[in-house]
Amino acid sequence: MKEKFTYMETTSMVKIEENKIISFDKNNIVSHSFRVGKDGFLGVHYQEGEMPDEEGYAKAEQNLELKRPYAFEPETGERHRDKTERVFSDKELMDMTKEALEHIHSKYPDFRLEGGLRQQKTKSLQENDRGLNYSNQDCSVHTDFSFKHKNSKDISDGWFGIGERNFELGKLYSMADNYLGNFGNEVKLPEEIIVQIQYYGLLGKLKQSLDAEKLSLGTSLLTGKIGEKIFSDRFTLCHDVSDKECWHDNFFDGEGVVLPGDKLTYVENGVVLRGYADKKIAKKYGVEHTGSAWRDFSDIPSNGYVSFRIARSDKTVKELLDGKLSVVPVRYSGGGFNEKGEYVMPVQMAYLCDGERFLGRLPEFTLVSNMFDMFGDDFIGVGSDNPVFNDKQILVGMKLGNA
Repeated sequence: MKEKFTYMETTSMVKIEENKIISFDKNNIVSHSFRVGKDGFLGVHYQEGEMPDEEGYAKAEQNLELKRPYAFEPETGERHRDKTERVFSDKELMDMTKEALEHIHSKYPDFRLEGGLRQQKTKSLQENDRGLNYSNQDCSVHTDFSFKHKNSKDISDGWFGIGERNFELGKLYSMADNYLGNFGNEVKLPEEIIVQIQYYGLLGKLKQSLDAEKLSLGTSLLTGKIGEKIFSDRFTLCHDVSDKECWHDNFFDGEGVVLPGDKLTYVENGVVLRGYADKKIAKKYGVEHTGSAWRDFSDIPSNGYVSFRIARSDKTVKELLDGKLSVVPVRYSGGGFNEKGEYVMPVQMAYLCDGERFLGRLPEFTLVSNMFDMFGDDFIGVGSDNPVFNDKQILVGMKLGNA
């Protein structure tokens, strides 16, 4: 068996420091992973830059002597997906950055802006001699701005940014108005703490816990709980590489496996359905294979390719709040989950929010929770709209901890 994975990326970046454009960088990356399978072993060769197939496969065959076991049949099938909506020229990127910087800085001259605008184009291809022929393309533009008020003693007061496939400056300006226009209004914490935040950073411990190998070995917080209702009946978690905000993720995993509809549910209405497993883990522990192989360019695939998304509510963020206010952490560091699933988030800067707009800046505070409460009794939902971040966001109750 011969198989090749190719990854191509072009990144164009306009960089800003202290309210000035300082550079324009453009990088092109081409990477190949050649694989040769024989007698239950896999030889792999990783190549940065172009290399003829004949040479790449020859080097991969030489690496069969490393005796890396991989006794699985290769995948077959053909599919090509292109999620590109628009590609900006380098001049357009530079012109947009100049316009954005001039607009925001002239309106908010008391703030120092750093960051920039970046366009990323990617293409992934996987093919083998058994008939596999997949390609996945995407292109997105992202802006990331850190900001600091002239009277602040901090290195940075916070950040804001958006990502879009068809970038619009108007959305960035609206976001700047929300973040910078409300910075000077100091407000108090509400009695009930409802956190409004992009949820991706909250899923780390849950991802660890749904690893099928950890579940089988008894080292997961969810060991023995498959089939049980552990979380809120409003909480459903899927691997979903069809999601609109799923930037540049392939529809196929590291072994070339494609899931029906590009989705698979792991937690449904609070019930834990399964853990994730690639072919090796599924065979080793006799568990369900979920198409979750992480691609290693220079080694055999390993378990761990999941793009978790929490199912949205049919209500907006404001409707989910039902007249209450939320706190939106903007700058937070030094926390995270421990091995017991307990969570701490020291928040250096946050805003009070009505679900659509910021009302003012909050004092520093620390939030505490744990994985089971966060997605259980304290889980309120994920709004149907994208306020504040221009991306999906979770509402979850948390408690104040010691600073």
